[in-house]
Parts: sequence; C-alpha cells; structure tokens
Amino acid sequence: MTTTRQDTAHSIEQNKNIVREFIDGLFSRGDLGVIDTYLAEDFVNHDPPFGVSADREGMRAAGAMMRAGFPDWHSEVHQLVAEGDIVVERFTASGTQRGEVMGVAPTGRAVSLPGINIFRLRDGQIVERWGRLDDLGLLRQLGLAPA
Repeated sequence: MTTTRQDTAHSIEQNKNIVREFIDGLFSRGDLGVIDTYLAEDFVNHDPPFGVSADREGMRAAGAMMRAGFPDWHSEVHQLVAEGDIVVERFTASGTQRGEVMGVAPTGRAVSLPGINIFRLRDGQIVERWGRLDDLGLLRQLGLAPA
C-alpha cells in the first residue's frame, strides 16, 4: 500500500487537530480526562514544566496545578506547524492567580506565559513533548524573581 500526498496531508491535519484538542481540553477547559484520551501510555515529556514527572501523570499534575492556581487559565494557540508525525505549537497561556501556585498565595495578578511545544504523535496519540516556556517571566509575574 502506498501513501499518497492527500493521505499525508490528511494525517498532518489530523495530528494538528489532536494537539489543538489536547491543549484546549487541558489548559483552556481544565479537563484532566484529555490526558487519557490524547497522551499515549508510554508518553514522555522531555521538558516537564514546574518540576512534575516526565509521564502522563506529571502532565496531569501540571494541568491541575495551573487550574487550581488560575481558574480562568487558558491557552491561545498562535500557530500550529506540522510535518510528518511532528506538530509544533506557539502559544501564550494566561490567567488570574486566584489560588496558591508554587508556594505563592493568591495575588489576584493577571499573568501570561508564552511558549513553544513540539509534539510527536503515533496512532492518533501524543507520545513525546519538548517545550520551552518563559519560566523566568512567570516567576517574575508571581513575585518569585526580581524584575
């Protein structure tokens, strides 16, 4: 069986939709169930945020932490670029701190967190993530690092 250009384009669009639905579900709606739907059981997070573990449960913990600290947390996808089994996302996430985050009591401050994620997919699920977030910028906004 040969793969046509149309099949490849279709699977690339499917991969982008999977990433979009995962990001929207976890970070904009706070639905921790999307972890089980969109992350493979052998998922590896090569750059786990906020000191969480590098597996699915670590990603679930990161999502829960952000939702608890920022009930209005949402992620705006600026761009999705895909090739083969790789999808790159450029985004800005933001919210208002209403709960404790990383030991910081609620401040009522609005914060934003720009970043880039690279996802590798297999059989309709995300199997790997690499990412860079503006961690220092977030720490500054929370008052944990000097401006």
